[in-house]
This record gives sequence, structure tokens and C-alpha cells, in this order.
Amino acid sequence: MRRLLSTGLCLGLAAALPAQDSLLDLLGEEEEVEYTTASFKTTRVINAHSLENTAHGVLDFRIGHRFGYVNTGINELFGLDQATIRLGFDYGVTDRLMIGFGRSSYQKTLDGFAKYKFLKQCRSGCGTPVTLSLLASTAFTTVTDDKLPWYQPDQPMYFTNRLSYNFQLIVGRKFSDAFTFELLPGVVHRNLVNTAAEKHDVINMGMAGRLKLTKRTSLNAEYFYVFPDQLAQPTEAELAADPNAGFQNSFSIGFDIETGGHVFQLHFTNSTAMFERGFITETTGRWLDGDIHIGFNISRVFTLHRPKPKVQG
Repeated sequence: MRRLLSTGLCLGLAAALPAQDSLLDLLGEEEEVEYTTASFKTTRVINAHSLENTAHGVLDFRIGHRFGYVNTGINELFGLDQATIRLGFDYGVTDRLMIGFGRSSYQKTLDGFAKYKFLKQCRSGCGTPVTLSLLASTAFTTVTDDKLPWYQPDQPMYFTNRLSYNFQLIVGRKFSDAFTFELLPGVVHRNLVNTAAEKHDVINMGMAGRLKLTKRTSLNAEYFYVFPDQLAQPTEAELAADPNAGFQNSFSIGFDIETGGHVFQLHFTNSTAMFERGFITETTGRWLDGDIHIGFNISRVFTLHRPKPKVQG
């Protein structure tokens, strides 16, 4: 009888062990969420913002440089004698919130922005297929009144006339280690425009992508389409004086090169400005006519604050 009871007890324990393991699996910790990283090498594609944010406590010092048009010829050394620059500082308030400001020589403009990443693409542990960020920025032009593109001598110039705003939704996905694509629907609001034919609110759609070439290099491209009948078209007299007069959609292509703590971006673009109102609504360069800027961006990051590690429990 004792042998029978012992045998039955052993068989019962053996049967219970797999069930116990399954129950522990059900009651155990959930699978750790792993987010997608390195969708782009830096927070900008070329002019446009990318899916990436500056990390919490990190300051990103950025230098943007555009030479003149390559079609200016040998007298201007194919644009190398001319320069437009932007100096900027971006800071990661948290891993999701990033702020920044900059100063451009283009129209002597000050700009600032905030970008919040409210959805992150997951590799495992959740079912989020895309990254979503919201960008809000403003620009203030400080050039003298008579050099403003919307200046009218018979109108008073107020402080608010110099302000513009930009709102953008950044929707993107890293499809593989080699390819990332994003869409950037947005609207640029200008407090003052030159003519009644122009809209204060300019609706646009941007798209950008990254193709990884090697471990440290990638090919980037971006394009911004402004929907019709929002910006003024040049008159016949303006076209006669300047065949290149009139708005063009912004298109840029270039390479990212990672060199230790730096990311060097070499690119070609028909846009002179390096802030949203400028390159979305004020681009006039025509690619087929050689109105192309050779330019570069340099990014150097500094860790100002190291957040405390999160305690698991």
C-alpha cells in the first residue's frame, strides 16, 4: 500500500511540474519592450526633422552651411565664394521631448522649436508599427524692413509681422536596418504676406527617406510639396527680369557620414534657408537650371546631464 501511495505521489508531482511551469509563465513578468533605434543617424534628414530625438540630457550643437548656386560660374568659384549659415543648439529635455533654437544668416532669422515623440515603433514587446512625432516651430526675421520679402512702404511694420509658425506631424517607419521612410504633413502660417494672392496658411506635404550604404554612411533624400494656389506666381515683368523668379518645391539629396562623436552631412539642395518657413515657402532654385547649393551640416553632441537609471521592480 505504501509503495502504491509513493508511486502515485511521484506521478502526480511529475504531472504537476509542467503545469506549474506554464502557470508561472502566465503569471511572470511581461515581455520587455524593445524600441526601434537609429532610424536616421541624426535628428535631421537634411533640412527636415527626422524620426530621431536628442537623448535626455544631451546637447547637440549643429552647424548648417550652404554655398551659393553652382551655376554662378567661375567668377564665384561655382558658389564657393558665397555662404549662408545656421548655428543651432538642440537639447533633449526627456527622451521624448526635444527643444532647440538657432540663428540663420538668411534674412537674419531666429528660430525655435519643440518636438515631442508620442509614439515609438517597437521591435518586440508591443504592436506599434510606426513612430509619431509632433513638431511646432516659430521663426522671427530681424533684417531691416526694406529687405523683407513682404515689405510694403505704405504699410506699418509691426513686431508680429516678422513672425511665422510651423506645425508638422512626422510619421515614419524603419522597415529594415537599411531603409527608413517618413511623411511630414504640415502647415506654415505667415502673419504677413506680400500680396492678397498668397495664403497665410500654407499646407504642405513632405517626404523623406534614408538608405544605409555602410555601417557609417547613408544616402538621404527629402522633398516638400506645397499644394497649388497658395503662393503668389511671378508676373511677366518679374519673369522677364529674372527667368528663375517664382516658387519651387524644395528637394534635397545627400550623404550622412558618421565619424565618432560627429555626424557630417554632405548634400545638394535648391533651398537656401534652413528653417521651415524658409525652405518650404521661399525656395526659388530650379534644379534643371543649376540652381543647386552644395552644403553640409555638422552635428556634435555633448552630455550635460546623465539621468538616473530606472529601477526595475
